[in-house]
Amino acid sequence: MVFESAAERLAAIRSQLPASTQLLAVSKGHPASAIRELASLGQRSFGESRLQEATAKQAELADLPGLDWHFIGRLQANKVRPVVQRFAWMHSVDSLALAERVARISGEEGVCPKLLLQVKLRPDPAKGGFAPEELRQAWPQLQALPSVQLMGLMTMAPLGLDATQRQSLFADCAALARELGLEQLSMGMSGDWQEAAAAGSTWVRIGSALFGPKPLSPPAWDAI
Repeated sequence: MVFESAAERLAAIRSQLPASTQLLAVSKGHPASAIRELASLGQRSFGESRLQEATAKQAELADLPGLDWHFIGRLQANKVRPVVQRFAWMHSVDSLALAERVARISGEEGVCPKLLLQVKLRPDPAKGGFAPEELRQAWPQLQALPSVQLMGLMTMAPLGLDATQRQSLFADCAALARELGLEQLSMGMSGDWQEAAAAGSTWVRIGSALFGPKPLSPPAWDAI
């Protein structure tokens, strides 16, 4: 079934989400007006990955109370401070050095963001992240960091995996989170969120299946 409106798409996704899974509306590439429409329908958590694009939207939507902004893109070291200033959540902390930098700058800014550690559980040259053993070794140092809240893990399935392989990947990520005593899991996007939710994901990151196609001529945002 094809849903024509954002309201219909939002209702359809919400009807399928387990009670333990929250929807992160991935609004990158979509205008502030699209966020405003979903906010009017009760959606509060939005994911952005480009700092300049997000900053413009946040300014335009400053009149809306209670929006929950998540940074989901690759986080470059030189952009940590403005991201810390503008986002309550970060889904892409992929190294101990980056976590340490986020903690230091968060302390300087007087904030305490919620972090999801990005893990790479299958070979994928296109993506970064902690390898499981690397994360286990760094875990004592990560736990000792001030001014941040370690909430859970984030992972993405490499392109080309079939449904069974994706399910195995998501199950492995959930098992690693349990091993470390972490409760939050950011797993699953528009093409595989049902499998991720079934594996215990607490956040599914849905963009095109919620907002529809991106505008044909988006602004030339600076990539982060």
